[in-house]
Amino acid sequence: MNFSYWPPGLPHELTVPQTSLYFNLDVAAARYPERPAIIYYDSVINYAELKRQVDALAGFLQQRCHVAKGDRVALYAQNSPQFVIAYYAILRADAVVVPINPMNLHDELKHIVKDSGSKVIVFDQVLAANVVPLIASGAFAHAITVTHSDYLTATTDLPVPETLSAASTVVEGATAWADALAVQLVPSVHTARANDYAVIPYTSGTTGEPKGCTHTHASVMHTAVAAAEWVRLAKDGIALACLPMFHVTGMQNGMNTPIWLGATMVIMTRWDKRCAALLIARYKVTAWTAIPTMLMDFLNQPDLRGEELASLFVLCGGGAAMPKAVAERIESLWGIPYIEGYGMSETMAPTHINPPQAPKAQCLGLPISNTRAIIVDPVTLKPVPRGDAGEILVNGPQVLMGYWNNPAATAAAFVEIDGVRYLRTGDLAFEDEQGYFFMVDRVKRMINASGYKVWPAEVEALLYGHPAVQEACVIGYHDTHRGESVKALVVPRAGVETDADNIIACARGHMAAYKVPHAIEFVDSLPKTATGKVQWRALQEKENARAHGATAAAH
Repeated sequence: MNFSYWPPGLPHELTVPQTSLYFNLDVAAARYPERPAIIYYDSVINYAELKRQVDALAGFLQQRCHVAKGDRVALYAQNSPQFVIAYYAILRADAVVVPINPMNLHDELKHIVKDSGSKVIVFDQVLAANVVPLIASGAFAHAITVTHSDYLTATTDLPVPETLSAASTVVEGATAWADALAVQLVPSVHTARANDYAVIPYTSGTTGEPKGCTHTHASVMHTAVAAAEWVRLAKDGIALACLPMFHVTGMQNGMNTPIWLGATMVIMTRWDKRCAALLIARYKVTAWTAIPTMLMDFLNQPDLRGEELASLFVLCGGGAAMPKAVAERIESLWGIPYIEGYGMSETMAPTHINPPQAPKAQCLGLPISNTRAIIVDPVTLKPVPRGDAGEILVNGPQVLMGYWNNPAATAAAFVEIDGVRYLRTGDLAFEDEQGYFFMVDRVKRMINASGYKVWPAEVEALLYGHPAVQEACVIGYHDTHRGESVKALVVPRAGVETDADNIIACARGHMAAYKVPHAIEFVDSLPKTATGKVQWRALQEKENARAHGATAAAH
């Protein structure tokens, strides 16, 4: 590996504490008890109070919900103080967090709950409609419901989302959050260790079924610490947490890294560009992780002034390449570069980050501390010459142990080369002469919609629930704002009347919004191989050629 552009002063190999993640909170509360841990629309929780509430909820989980070591507990919630408290309470109870995308609807939720074996769930009150049927069916032994307004204790002039102001309501079969804390039960001795499972985030696979990525306290700890060291985050820093915490990028940069540092989390439940600007200026935010589409929206404010946002020291992200014009505006406004990185749920966020002192545009960056990355031919698995495209393989302490309850997927995801166990990322890239990695394409069939991974097979499976859909093939199409959007080619069922709007409306009721097709094209048939498999690649290439032709014509 070429270390010529390595961040100055950073060791190539990091020694990360071999402890549980909860230990980080314990240390932060002891060192900085009065320091704000969470700022939530001007309401403040210090580290001592955060630890007190985490311990109280952990006691309730153990004594009233009978959560034992290694049990999985579902966390189905938006960004909020309760997300952080519940996450660390589950860890304090020696259990395993199963974070679930709050955009997921009942069917998606049901699969993850069943697959993970979660018998306890902590969920947002606003998501009750998706949870109540599962409670009624006996899927959960216990449920705890979260009300955001419980933590909106300060008078504020910030634009608080209206849904957050709702008062607590009774959800049949669930314990209210406030009641769970009020019991003040003391948790038993914390016994979780570095190699115990800590969190199982779910990612969709090419088969269409979400897969659980098993991460230990050690794998989560590695990227929490390594990312902080890479960009030199300060222990008294202020992090704007607006990326969703259920996802590994928001989980690490918005929560686990700040707690490791004893820093302050400024939490937003819903993205709002004006609110973000006010929070950065008001609390002198020093670190912000944001995806390109979020920053493009943020910069679309006529009254945005660089001097009000001058506290920003680190601005980083990934999920999609940052357009050059946007990156240039960021640097002119704040005098700092946008630091792009690369990672996935399987690696608990970053395997690569651009060095802050020498970033390259639209680049994945360098492999971070303790991480090996090689480029191989995706068929032969032989290394390719530098500069040639191939599949990225990664090895490091942040890599998942395997897929939960799915040995076949685990076996397919790993390959051993020269005695080293590598994860196959499914992404095509090349490495330049300085050791920087650049994305080229994808091996796997996936649509990248504003940084969200959409697996066509999963969308197709849900579309087949529509009575008018005989066959469906989902592809991506070029979208100037989102990068890619979802398109479904549909063979309609004979004798059943429908239209595109009807299918899209139905899809909205069965899948997360970012997965819903934005375009429906009705076709007489879908091309198939001799074995009857739909030739999705040919359809995708045809769509790509159409987009390329339209772009060429426009110029």
